[in-house]
Amino acid sequence: MDPELEAFIPLFPRADLTDPATERKNFAELAAAVPAPDTTGMDVEDHMVPADPDVAVRIYRPHRARGAVVWLHGGGFVMGDLDTEHPWAVRLAEASGSVVISVGYRLAPEHPFPAAPDDAYAVLNWAAEHAVELGIDAARIAVGGHSAGAGLAAAVALRARDEQGPPIRFQLLNQPGLDDRQETWSARHFTDTPWMNRAKISASWRHYLGSTPASPYAAPARATDLSGLPPAYVATAEFCPNRDEDITYALRLLQAGVSVELHQWPGTFHGSQAILSAEVSQRQIAELGATLRRALAE
Repeated sequence: MDPELEAFIPLFPRADLTDPATERKNFAELAAAVPAPDTTGMDVEDHMVPADPDVAVRIYRPHRARGAVVWLHGGGFVMGDLDTEHPWAVRLAEASGSVVISVGYRLAPEHPFPAAPDDAYAVLNWAAEHAVELGIDAARIAVGGHSAGAGLAAAVALRARDEQGPPIRFQLLNQPGLDDRQETWSARHFTDTPWMNRAKISASWRHYLGSTPASPYAAPARATDLSGLPPAYVATAEFCPNRDEDITYALRLLQAGVSVELHQWPGTFHGSQAILSAEVSQRQIAELGATLRRALAE
């Protein structure tokens, strides 16, 4: 474990997804403890995207931005909202110089699959249709997210390909949740890792899927054909149950002819970038922003 991260482990909460309501409260308190970021140099606006039902978004618009990312927060499909994601959305907008459209998608178990990916896909379509008023180039729209949100982003990319939806320039996938089967070495062995471990991730999939059999639009690792997808950046944490499914997905994208940058961060655990004082966390956040900037500028 990275020494700077290890020092925080006794203070870092462990997610308990058996009680989603309580865990949402704890997650919100954890996010609220993060210092408020400086939004100087960007406009921040809440908006409702027309859909069935309407979807709440928070738009972060740096001055002179040309591209945008439809950004999906983490939280195991059951936690998180626009407020908990606010510090990270600001940092991503600042580091990338891109418009960040943070999505307040519906949460499980009250709203199981396909509610969350439907909300995300509705926002993607809306962003493409309203590119002019958003001040962006419709050909420079990416999808991305953390954890469960990154898995949703990968699912949106699959759906957009299959339904000939809006063109997606790039996928920014940070520690994505991609495979409900939990059969990889890391998924089977990381049972006591900080924040998220095998039991908690398995619980999140149960909440998300409910009684619905998993499909590629729920668990992208189940997709048999990954060709024709947008270029991707995939980041993994060494001590994360998702690690091996993420690496496998990145390799499968490469084998399908998709350009991929894969970064395995040594000494980190799932969600450890929340420990902002750690040098490795600062590098992770900076790299996400720089990668998105480069992808939308090329």
